[in-house]
Amino acid sequence: MTTSFGIATAPQQVTYDDVLRVWREADTVDEIDHAWLFDHLKPIGGADPEGPILEGWTLLAALAAQTERLRLGLLVTSNRFRPPAVLAKIATTVDLVSRGRLDFGIGAGSRPSIPWARREYDAHGLPYHDFGDSVAALDEACTVIRRLWTEDAPFDVAGEYVQLTGAFGNPKPVQRPHPPILIGGRAAKTLRVVARHADIWNIPGGDLADCVERSARLDRYCAEIGRDPAEITRSIHLPVSYDDPGAVRAAVAEAVDAGFGHVVLGLPAPWPAGVARWVADEIVVPSRAGAAVG
Repeated sequence: MTTSFGIATAPQQVTYDDVLRVWREADTVDEIDHAWLFDHLKPIGGADPEGPILEGWTLLAALAAQTERLRLGLLVTSNRFRPPAVLAKIATTVDLVSRGRLDFGIGAGSRPSIPWARREYDAHGLPYHDFGDSVAALDEACTVIRRLWTEDAPFDVAGEYVQLTGAFGNPKPVQRPHPPILIGGRAAKTLRVVARHADIWNIPGGDLADCVERSARLDRYCAEIGRDPAEITRSIHLPVSYDDPGAVRAAVAEAVDAGFGHVVLGLPAPWPAGVARWVADEIVVPSRAGAAVG
C-alpha cells in the first residue's frame, strides 16, 4: 500500500496570510501530497469563541490559485451549509482554478451531540435538522452533485431533500468523470452513504481500535451492495504535536499498519516558521522509511 501524506490547517484564530504562508511552503515540499481546510463559520477552537475564522470554499479557491502541485480540499464541507447544486458549482470552479487538483470532501454536518454545533447555524440563518435527516440529505446530495458533474443535458430532481428543475452543470470539472469524493464520518448511517458514493473515507483518529472497527463495518456495507471495499481509500486525521513528533510517528505507523493509506496531519496554530518542512523531515520521511523497512 502506498501511503499519501497531507496537512490540515484550520482557518480559525489566524489570518489569510498565516494560511497562505503554510500552503505556499507545503507546495514546495514534495513529501507533502495534499492540504486541507475545514468548513465552519464560527470558531470551534481557541481562546476566543468569537475570534476570526475564514470561509472554507472561498479560501480554498484563493489557495488553489496560489499553489501548483498540492491536491486540496475541505475536510469536510457541511452539506447543511449550501444547496447541493450550488455546492457542485462552487466545487467545479475550484477544480478549474486548481487545474484538476480538488478532492471533494463532504459530510452530513455537525451532530446535535456536539455543544458548539448549533451556534454557527443559528448565527447564519441556516436550518439545523436532526442527524438522521442530515445523513439522508447527504445521500441525495452526493447523487445530485455527481450528476451535475457528469450529465450532458439538463435534468429535474424530485427528491425528499433536493428539488431541481432544469439542473445542468456547465462547465464540467477538469477531472473526469469527476473529482474524487471524500466523505467524512464514523456513524453507521454515514458509512452506508460512504459505501455508495465515496472514493475516499476519512475518520478522526482518536481511537484507532474504533477506526478499525468502523473500517470493517464499511467493508460489510460495501459487500451488501456489491461494491469492492478496496475501491475506497481509507483516510485518517491525526493531530500533530510539535513537542513530541515521536508520538505522532508512532500514531502514523499504527494507522498505516491498520490499513489507512491516506494520512492527514492536523497542524495546530500558531504555525511555526518552516512548519511544512518540519512535518516532512520529522514525520513523513521517517514514517515512509519505517514502512519500507517493515
